[in-house]
Amino acid sequence: MRFLPQGWAPRNAQGTDDMQKVRSRIVGVGEAVPTLTGIKRPYINFDNAASTPVLREVLDTVNEFMRWYSSVHRGSGFKSKISTHAYETARRIVCEFVGGNAREHVVIFGKNSSEAINKLAHRMPLKRDDVVLLSLLEHHSNDLPWRAKCRVDYIAADTDGRLDEHDYHRLLDKYKGRVRLIGVTGASNVTGHVPNVRRLALKAHEAGAQILVDCAQLVPHRKVDMGHLSDPAHLDYVSISAHKMYAPFGTGALVGRRDTFEQGEPEYRGGGTIELVTRDSVRWAQTPERDEAGSPNVVGAVALAAAIKELKAIGMDAIARHEAELTTYALSKLRAIGALRLYGQSDTDAETDRLGVIPLTVQGMSHFQVAAILSAEWAIGVRNGCFCAHPYSTHLLELRDEALRRMHSDIMVEDRRKLPGMVRISFGMYNSREEVDVLAEALGQIAKSRYHGRYEQDLRSGEFYAAGWKPKFEEYFEL
Repeated sequence: MRFLPQGWAPRNAQGTDDMQKVRSRIVGVGEAVPTLTGIKRPYINFDNAASTPVLREVLDTVNEFMRWYSSVHRGSGFKSKISTHAYETARRIVCEFVGGNAREHVVIFGKNSSEAINKLAHRMPLKRDDVVLLSLLEHHSNDLPWRAKCRVDYIAADTDGRLDEHDYHRLLDKYKGRVRLIGVTGASNVTGHVPNVRRLALKAHEAGAQILVDCAQLVPHRKVDMGHLSDPAHLDYVSISAHKMYAPFGTGALVGRRDTFEQGEPEYRGGGTIELVTRDSVRWAQTPERDEAGSPNVVGAVALAAAIKELKAIGMDAIARHEAELTTYALSKLRAIGALRLYGQSDTDAETDRLGVIPLTVQGMSHFQVAAILSAEWAIGVRNGCFCAHPYSTHLLELRDEALRRMHSDIMVEDRRKLPGMVRISFGMYNSREEVDVLAEALGQIAKSRYHGRYEQDLRSGEFYAAGWKPKFEEYFEL
């Protein structure tokens, strides 16, 4: 990237950066926010599985690029050519980051991973009796698009939420000759479980199928390598989202087989997707332009590429090591709180096959209320509910058919007060042990019903709020 702030220099590429220094490069880290006790506390963000904050270098790169921002691909002006160069450079950086190569793979930019997977579902030549095997762990983004295209079946998960590879082999045998695609998360956004996607890919290819790995949750934390198509364990498609990679500027990408996208018609049609249009014919553009209708999010692509350069400079191994140590520390602290139930893997081998994602419940308390207290009294941001992965979450919660029917009935009458769910703690590379200590103290106090506010619940949303306390948001930010 050429659009870097004055005085910028890459850090140690061996991953020896001190993570405390990385923390200082997060925009807004430790910002003081109000609590109902009247004391402002440093904000602790444990909702990184949803979205990460922005890295300072990413923001600086975006601000520098804005001097040169213009239209791309068809403009003749100098700024347009610079913007086009930046956009296409970003495409190359994304491809290389996930181990792709321009000869075999294409990078298609879009809004996020959800759009990327929908795009692939549209472009794959599937028949109604073809089979797509999905893991039970999937985010809805890697589930719902396939249901509309063909037959879908689900690879089971064990009681700890790990993908059941024996069931995977059973399903491959059951649908022998009909399986066209395996769709699996690179890492669960609910439990942090990291399936062995290389092993799954090898079996998929032996069965004549391709594999899509939803890497939105994985790629900010671990190195991803798609491999060449000649590798029996290669990954055919991966999807990523910038807003989980310290670049929340609204873009994502699908990196996939070029041969898939060289044929067929795009789902969105319009500017930029064509070579020639007459009154009675259309000649589509080559990939990736064919699948990027309209003016693209050039700034988002630049931000994503800048974030990738920073992650590589910090070192993916260093990030994985720090987050694994933090997860192991957090598990030990949280297990000491008797009223907590932790879901997912019961071992503490955090470095090998899980990310820093910990779902939990507090005995006798609604997940809605626990999340509200953490925010209102401790300035801790978490996510609660089923995390856009309802089948997986209800499996972990051991909900049976009757409970699922009751959920459906309650939603139909817009009463969400008793909807099941969990509280999710999720770490980024900048989180610290000190923040985990605050979390453990907070949950310990909550588990003992030691909190200050009186909390009331909204019927329609299910959310709790502290009665008589409403922060004045306009004092912090207002358009």
